[in-house]
Amino acid sequence: MIPPGAPILTADAMRAAEEAVFARGVSQDELMERAGAAVAREAVRFAMGRSVLVLAGPGNNGGDAYVVARHLREAGLDVLVAASGAPKQGAAERMHARWKGPTTSLYGAPVRPVVIDGLFGIGVTRSLERSIAAVLSELVRGAEFTLAIDLPSGMDTDSGDELGAPRGVNATVALGALKPAHVLGDGLSRCGHVLLADIGIPVESAWRSVARPQMETPGPRTHKYSRGLVAVVEGAMPGAGRLAARAAMASGAGYVMLAGPDPAGPAPDALVRRTIDDADDLADFLAGDRIDAVVLGPGLGRDRRAEAFLRAGLAVDKPLVLDGDALSLLGTSAAATLAAREAPVWITPHGGEFDRMFAGTGSKIDRTLQAAASGATVVHKGGDTVIAGPDGRVRVLAGASPWLSTAGTGDVLAGLLGAQIGQGGSGVDPAAAAVWLHGRAAQLAGPAFFADQLVAQLPEACSECL
Repeated sequence: MIPPGAPILTADAMRAAEEAVFARGVSQDELMERAGAAVAREAVRFAMGRSVLVLAGPGNNGGDAYVVARHLREAGLDVLVAASGAPKQGAAERMHARWKGPTTSLYGAPVRPVVIDGLFGIGVTRSLERSIAAVLSELVRGAEFTLAIDLPSGMDTDSGDELGAPRGVNATVALGALKPAHVLGDGLSRCGHVLLADIGIPVESAWRSVARPQMETPGPRTHKYSRGLVAVVEGAMPGAGRLAARAAMASGAGYVMLAGPDPAGPAPDALVRRTIDDADDLADFLAGDRIDAVVLGPGLGRDRRAEAFLRAGLAVDKPLVLDGDALSLLGTSAAATLAAREAPVWITPHGGEFDRMFAGTGSKIDRTLQAAASGATVVHKGGDTVIAGPDGRVRVLAGASPWLSTAGTGDVLAGLLGAQIGQGGSGVDPAAAAVWLHGRAAQLAGPAFFADQLVAQLPEACSECL
C-alpha cells in the first residue's frame, strides 16, 4: 500500500530539500529528532509490548535509529541497539550519546520479536557487504515484525534495485517524501507496507504516486456528446476491441462507437457499430466532428491492413490512444513517429513493448520520461505502472493486483483511458485516473478474474470517485 498523491523524490532531490531546511535555521539534530520520533510512533503501535532490536548504522540513518531506540525505551519497551560500527561525527554521534540503553555489536545481536532496521538509508549505491547482508537477513527472518527507517537497508534509492535488502520487511516509514525505491522494481516486494511521515521538510515534486481521481456527476444539461464520444477501432482480433469499447462505456463515456470490418458479434446493444472496409473508410470516419478520443491497437493485427489503419489513426487530428498491436507496428520508429504528430497521443506499452520501442537508461521513471520526450504521454505498464508526460510530470501506481496479468486487461485499460480523455483532461491526468480505476476494479474483482469480469467492476470503481 502506497500513500496516494504523495511526492516522490530521488536521493539527490531529498538531500537538496533537507539542505534548504538547514539553510532556514533548522539544525540536523532537530531534523533527526523529528525523524526518529515519527518512526517511533509507528514502532510503538506495531510492537504491542514486545521486545525490540534496533539496528543502527554509522551514518544518519543510524542516528535516526538511536532516536527511535530512545523513544521506545521511554515508552516502556525492552530495547536493545545493535550497531554495525561507531557513529560518524556530527548528528549521528550526538544521537548515539543520548542513548543510555544497552548496545551490542550487529554480529552478536540476538533475534528479537521486533526489528527496527536503521543500518543504511538513501545513501546506498552498491551491494551490502556479504556479512552484513547475511546477519540482517537472519535477524529479519527470525523476527515477528520488521520496520525499516526510510528504506530497507540495501536498496538503490533511485532505481528500486535490490542491493542486499532482506526479504520479510513488513513496513517502511518513508521520511519526508516517497523515494523511487518505494514504488519501483524490487522495492515492491522489499518495503512492505509504506507509511509516509511528515518531518517538516517542504517538498515540491513533479513526481507523485497515483491518487484516487475525482469524477463529476453529470449535470442537468449534460448529454451523451458532452460526456465524450469514444471511437474504438476493431481489428483482426475483434474481442480485444470489444473489451476496450465496453470498458469505455462502463467508465463514464457518453457514446462509444466500435469501428471494424464486421458489424456483427456479441456486444452490448448500447454500443454503436460502424462498418469499416479499409483505411480510407477509417480516415473518413475518424474525421467526424463529434469524436473526442480514438482508441487504436487492441487486437489490431500486424499485417498490411493493420499498418494502413495505424497510418490513418496517426493522421487524424484527434486525441489518440495507441495500445497493443499498434505499438508493435511502431517498433523502433516510435519516438520519431510520435514526435511528428501534432494532436495529443497516449501510448500504453507493457515492459516488453516499451523496450522494443525506446532506448534509454536509468530507472523506470527515467526511461519513461525519456520516452515522453517524443511528445506522447506514456503509460509504462507493470506492477509499478509509471505515467510520464512531455511536461515532465510523473505519476506512479505501485502494487496493482498481480491478477491483472491475464489476457485482455490491457485492452480494458486502453478503453478506460479513451473514456477519461473523452470527458476532458490532458497529459498525465486522464491516464492516472484510468490507471487508478483499472487497479481498483481489479481489487473489486478479487482473484483469478478474466478481463470481462474486470469491466463489470468498473461502475463500482467509478462510484468511489464521485
